[in-house]
Amino acid sequence: MKFHGYRRADGRAGIRNHVVVMPGVLCAAGVAQMIAERVKGSTYLYNPNGCAQNARDTKMTLDILSGMIANGNVYGALIVGLGCETLQKERYLAAIHQRTDKPVFHIYIQEEGGIEKTVAKGVRIASTLLAEAARCKREECDIAEIILGMECGGSDATSGLSSNIVLGYLSDRLVDLGATTVISETPEAIGAEQILARRGRTPEIGQKLYDTVKACEQLFFEAGEDIRKANPSPGNKAGGLTTLEEKSLGCIQKSGSRPFEAVYEYGEMIDKKGLVFLNTTAYDVASVAAKVAAGAQVIAFTTGRGTPVGNAIAPVIKITGNADTYARLADMLDFDTSASIKGTRTVAELGDELLNYLLRVCNGETVKAEQHKLSNMAINQLGSYC
Repeated sequence: MKFHGYRRADGRAGIRNHVVVMPGVLCAAGVAQMIAERVKGSTYLYNPNGCAQNARDTKMTLDILSGMIANGNVYGALIVGLGCETLQKERYLAAIHQRTDKPVFHIYIQEEGGIEKTVAKGVRIASTLLAEAARCKREECDIAEIILGMECGGSDATSGLSSNIVLGYLSDRLVDLGATTVISETPEAIGAEQILARRGRTPEIGQKLYDTVKACEQLFFEAGEDIRKANPSPGNKAGGLTTLEEKSLGCIQKSGSRPFEAVYEYGEMIDKKGLVFLNTTAYDVASVAAKVAAGAQVIAFTTGRGTPVGNAIAPVIKITGNADTYARLADMLDFDTSASIKGTRTVAELGDELLNYLLRVCNGETVKAEQHKLSNMAINQLGSYC
């Protein structure tokens, strides 16, 4: 099975062709955004960090941002720094070039001589990158080169009964075709860790899965908190979910039935084929960012109650199993699986249709979040790992 994507010099395949303009530190965000707004067609990637962080959070920020720029959907990037921040030019470029050799430039506001001079130089650099990117043409790629990130948020009872099951079917199809699928949201595997462990390709992978989930739960215990008091959320409960275990059992349906090939930590890039697990927060925006940084060119996001979340780098396909939600929130949802609950269509029929839709998105069809230019960005911080 094929799609038409962009072949990068580092060998990766992309389904979008972004030229990214990103602040290297929050202090430079306004200037970076001015550059992006003046260079029509460039992509602004918000960065809430870059300074005044402990060593662990600094590394996490660097891992996520360098991974997002290395994503196959990106042609090149301009980073706009202030000049006195913790994450200096050398660290950004070293981290990015460990992952990719695509063109990346960095400028400082303090060195350039202020806002207007920085904007003028940034516009020249970004415009040049955009002209180079425009020369890239889509070419035939195998579906095996796709990494699909699978997320859920604003879940209700239909998520575990319909949309997550259909997505699990799609995951199995993609894995069988040689592609990679990834689930994460570690706190929403609590109560289902034994089921996941049995699905490890090897006993060692299964044990790592189990240990990763239990370690996440332990972090809350050590902080004197009970995650079950915050998860399920009020919206989840209003949608019919009663316990974290119930939510977890529905959440893991996204993973289908194939064995897990690996477990990755937050900020790591995926280098294996098949179904994998990424250790992330349950916070949708930060979890999606981690999947994109890990290499996912596209995200499939199931939601029972609806959410407009998008990502600057990767299209986020919104899938719901709730017919009422789909009717009310049609301008932010892309695919309806509620027919599996009504009994008018099978999971396999819907899954095959979803695969065809995914291929259209890979070939350039835009999703609702892209059409509305929605982009959300967050990175895990110390104390919020789960």
